[in-house]
Amino acid sequence: MLEAVLAFLAGLLIGSFLNVCIYRLPLDLSVVRPRSHCPGCEKQIDWYDNIPLLSYLILGGRCRHCRERIPLRYPVVELSTAAAFALCVAMLGLTWPAAKFSILSAILITLIATDLEERILPDEFTLGGTMLGIALSGLVPLDPGIASFLLFGIIGQRWLSVVESLSGALVASGLIWGFAALYGKLRKREVLGLGDVKMIAMLGAFLGLEEALLILCVAGFAGSLIGVIYIVAAKKDWSTYELPYGSFIGGAGLAIALWAHVLRAH
Repeated sequence: MLEAVLAFLAGLLIGSFLNVCIYRLPLDLSVVRPRSHCPGCEKQIDWYDNIPLLSYLILGGRCRHCRERIPLRYPVVELSTAAAFALCVAMLGLTWPAAKFSILSAILITLIATDLEERILPDEFTLGGTMLGIALSGLVPLDPGIASFLLFGIIGQRWLSVVESLSGALVASGLIWGFAALYGKLRKREVLGLGDVKMIAMLGAFLGLEEALLILCVAGFAGSLIGVIYIVAAKKDWSTYELPYGSFIGGAGLAIALWAHVLRAH
């Protein structure tokens, strides 16, 4: 229980940093300097107004100086990250699997938010996440897949997992890129951004090919259904509205990863 509480607190701190990344990376700003400040009045935020979740509640969701509203995204990201960390540690203990799926959760929460707000999926989290997923596959083995079938008995289990991760990243992203390119030529418009392709590569690296393709199917269904409802309800232009597909990929990835590898693993 204590471990889960500490993981929750750590998640709040990480979530606070992720909010900095979500705001600054799409603007090509440093996430280190300058210190946090209000975008409205540009006054530096004191430490006691920068306590994750608590400061938002005390301030009533507004800047202390100019009273401009603080986006709801700040406490949502902090709380979501904290909850994911606590769940992983509560179910898996202080283990490498708990660390792996906590990291994946943090990456996906960040990408969901940046895509919703700016329609951007920063390379720092997609490509950087892909490298992390491949590295962690040596510590937390992936389920056997194509690579295990072809290379079983030739290389050790740890390297088999690394190859599974690498092939999952390459094949999943290659398939979705090829399909999107072909469909885009038929429709004579871009139907999928490279950021989405890189995000699929990251999920393939963390979870393997099969789960990455499953995530694509779930995200495609959810995106189509919710997208149609939103476009009709908000009276958006069908031909110009850009659906935040990366957010649907992230939501599906988060749900499937936590269900399959955290909740069911307990």
